[in-house]
Amino acid sequence: MALDPQRGFFITLEGGEGSGKSTQARRLNVLLRRMGRDVVLTREPGGTTHGEAIREMLLSGLIRPFGSEAEALFFAVARREHVLHLIRPALEEGQVVVCDRFADSTRAYQGVAGVPQETILRLEEIALTGTQPDLTLILDIDPAVGLARAAGRSAADRFEADELALHEARRHAFLAIAKAEPERCVVIDASLTADEIAAQIEAAVGARLPRATGTS
Repeated sequence: MALDPQRGFFITLEGGEGSGKSTQARRLNVLLRRMGRDVVLTREPGGTTHGEAIREMLLSGLIRPFGSEAEALFFAVARREHVLHLIRPALEEGQVVVCDRFADSTRAYQGVAGVPQETILRLEEIALTGTQPDLTLILDIDPAVGLARAAGRSAADRFEADELALHEARRHAFLAIAKAEPERCVVIDASLTADEIAAQIEAAVGARLPRATGTS
């Protein structure tokens, strides 16, 4: 589907724990602003007052006892709020939205945990209301390496604390998404240094952003 040149551009960063998504989202925000773009930097779950409250509930493990389907529901509630009140309005104003995690994380995390694909896709349809990323950067890293990185920054959240096999399954799920949707997704080697990862991202964004916004 052709992109509307009057609309903004929606970039999401996905990947496993410790892959550097948050760091690279911040760096991309700075890069785009230096390029003269009007940028909104956000994250999931979160981005709005209600979304941040749901984030705390999810990452603390409060929802975990109710099962993966319940977690998927909470992610969908937060995502719909995020899309309707922050992401879509920004795109309608022609801004570039950079989001640390989005719907692919639910596909990978809750999908691997056993939530049926039809349930995930239905929740996605309700939450996204037609708003899809223009470019998804999947930061790929060996889960053992990523978890070692994550361990040095803070106490493990509800998802970081899962067993290694589950993290490996999530990695495969993200790579499967990238393979299935190559026009949207670009896989980034996140085993490199932060500067090298940023260079890959700059190249990927630079190759797509001008065409999407109708600039030369």
